[in-house]
Amino acid sequence: MPKSILSRASRTVTKQHKIAVAGVAALGTAAIAFSAVPSNAQTVTTGAPASTAQVATSTALQHVKGTVTDQLATETVKLDTIAAQKKAVDEAAAKKAAVAAAVKKAAQERTAQAAANRSAQRVAMQPVAAKSYANNLDGWIRQSLDIMKSKGIPGSYHGLHKNIMRESSGNPMAINDWDINAINGIPSKGLLQVIPPTFRSYHVPGTSWNIYDPVANITAAANYAADRYGSIDNVNSAY
Repeated sequence: MPKSILSRASRTVTKQHKIAVAGVAALGTAAIAFSAVPSNAQTVTTGAPASTAQVATSTALQHVKGTVTDQLATETVKLDTIAAQKKAVDEAAAKKAAVAAAVKKAAQERTAQAAANRSAQRVAMQPVAAKSYANNLDGWIRQSLDIMKSKGIPGSYHGLHKNIMRESSGNPMAINDWDINAINGIPSKGLLQVIPPTFRSYHVPGTSWNIYDPVANITAAANYAADRYGSIDNVNSAY
């Protein structure tokens, strides 16, 4: 037989194989001992009692056989115990890995949820685009109404529009240079013909300090009318 095959075969001998070989060796020893008994002791007449040497040899063989069997059984139990222990370790490792995976997944879900919440908050906190108004009489009145509403100043679109048309015909640069105010050096100016002292006293914060500014002029006049008449809607003539 080639040497390489013998080498591979020798490596595959397990502990149980070694025990079995030991048992066979023991049986062989016993057999040799039995063969050493004198030839006249090997032949036993049928029905005649066995000699002391035969009994001893048989007992030895039984003892060796029992020892080998016990050793094989013990090794089998050991191997089963080791296998059971390995299975328990593997199951514990698998359970631990499953728990770790669940914890990791939960952490990832919390992180994703927190990111989603932050994103939603950022969207909610985005500034609202400023409302735009047309640069004409309609736009000036609408912008003034929004400011008046935020300041609690009463007035309607109709009330503002009718008084503007009566006072200045919608010309933001209009100026009265003939009435008593003009004679006193404080002519009425702008869309709602407000004199400078009244404009300064009833100026609405957030608007221009330029008396000719359409929105500033409207809101200041509406603020004055609300203080004196309850609302610009109640003004139907010079005020």
